[in-house]
Amino acid sequence: MKIASFHKSLAAAALLTATWLGAPVSAQTQPQAAQARPAAPAPVTASPAPATPATAAQPSVVAAPSTVAPTAAAPVAAMPSGPATEAAIAPAPEAAPKAGIAPAMKELSPWVMFMSADIIVKAVMIGLAFASLVTWTVFIAKSIELSMASAKLRSALRKIAEVRSLAEAQMALGTKRGILSSFLAAALREARMSAGLSSDIGIKERAASSFAEIVRAEARRIRVGMGVLATIGSTSPFVGLFGTVWGIMNSFIGISKSQTTNLAVVAPGIAEALLATAIGLVAAIPAVIIYNYFSRVTKGYLELVSRASGAAARLLSRDLDRSHGSAHSRAAE
Repeated sequence: MKIASFHKSLAAAALLTATWLGAPVSAQTQPQAAQARPAAPAPVTASPAPATPATAAQPSVVAAPSTVAPTAAAPVAAMPSGPATEAAIAPAPEAAPKAGIAPAMKELSPWVMFMSADIIVKAVMIGLAFASLVTWTVFIAKSIELSMASAKLRSALRKIAEVRSLAEAQMALGTKRGILSSFLAAALREARMSAGLSSDIGIKERAASSFAEIVRAEARRIRVGMGVLATIGSTSPFVGLFGTVWGIMNSFIGISKSQTTNLAVVAPGIAEALLATAIGLVAAIPAVIIYNYFSRVTKGYLELVSRASGAAARLLSRDLDRSHGSAHSRAAE
């Protein structure tokens, strides 16, 4: 009886030990298996058998390890499949955005936008660029012309500041041609053609009329190119706006054909259109500034021309008075 009780106690202790050792393993591996296969049911773990007679206890000692071992090994074998499944699924979310990303926008530079523009927009840009070139050409040419004319006229006025007659003034100026020489020649011509007439007032009026024609002719000559600047300054923004409207219209037509409002599709056409307006402003703003500058400089030059006209008129008046004085002295003799 003692031996039977000892065997029964030993069998119960072995059963409890096997159950205790198997329970933590199944408890640790069960969450991993559930994470790898969320839809799969949780594995069934072995539960301790109730106390049975000695005849049934001995088979349970042998069966307990065999029941627990497969249960513990099954989740362990399923563990590698979890990372493998995650590794196969993980790249999929990264690949999806790559497939949905819009194509990269091409590099936009002024030259690229010009080459990609419509033929009408290109013609507008070329015309505005030519207008800008004309503006700067007129600026350089008129600056040289006005500076040289003003310097020459000031020098001529200094030379005749101390002369007493038209003949001396012509000798002081020499053979150089200029606006003051034209005034002196007109005064001498009128005095020669009016020889024998006693009315000095009529001679002066006719000479003043000749001077006014010379002043008007010089004003027209010195203002050559100003009209071009005024035209470019007033029309270039509207020409550039026409190119912009045409380019945006073509962009909207392209949007309707491509059935997309993606920025990579819309932006290049709009940028090409806006480039026409930018070139129009580049041509118009300097033209307006240069026109206003030349208006002031031309006004100053025409004031010098009026001074030259007055100097010639004074010399003519002196000659007339001198001639009448000599006539009166001869008559008195």
